[in-house]
Amino acid sequence: MARHVKEAWETKDIAAPVGLLDPAAVMTAGGGGTVGTVLRPVEGGPRIARYMAAIADRAPGLGLLERPVNGVPGPVARKDGAVVTVAAFDVAGRRAARIRVVRNPEKLRPWSRAHERPQTRHGS
Repeated sequence: MARHVKEAWETKDIAAPVGLLDPAAVMTAGGGGTVGTVLRPVEGGPRIARYMAAIADRAPGLGLLERPVNGVPGPVARKDGAVVTVAAFDVAGRRAARIRVVRNPEKLRPWSRAHERPQTRHGS
C-alpha cells in the first residue's frame, strides 16, 4: 500500500490512489495547532486522492519514504532532511479504509531522530 501511494505521489497520478482507497475511506490529520492540515475529515476515496494530488503540487521538495508505521509499511514525508508527516493506514481487504496523518512537530520529533542521517566527520 505505502509503495503504491509513494509512486502515485511522485507521478502525481490521481487515478492510482483512488484504486487503493475504499470508496468510503476517511482521512484525518492533526497538526497540533502549529502546522496546517485539514480541519475536518476528508471522506471518500476520490476526494482523498484529489487532496493528495493537490498537496503534491504545493509541496516541492517533499519526498516520501516507505517506513514501518504502527507495524505496517506507511509513508513518511521528509522535507529538507526533516520528517514533516507520517501516515498510518487501516486496511480492509486490499484497500485503505482509514488514513491517520500526523503533522504535529511535537509528535514527529521521535521520527525525525530515528530517521536522521548519520553525519561523517572528516579529519578525525
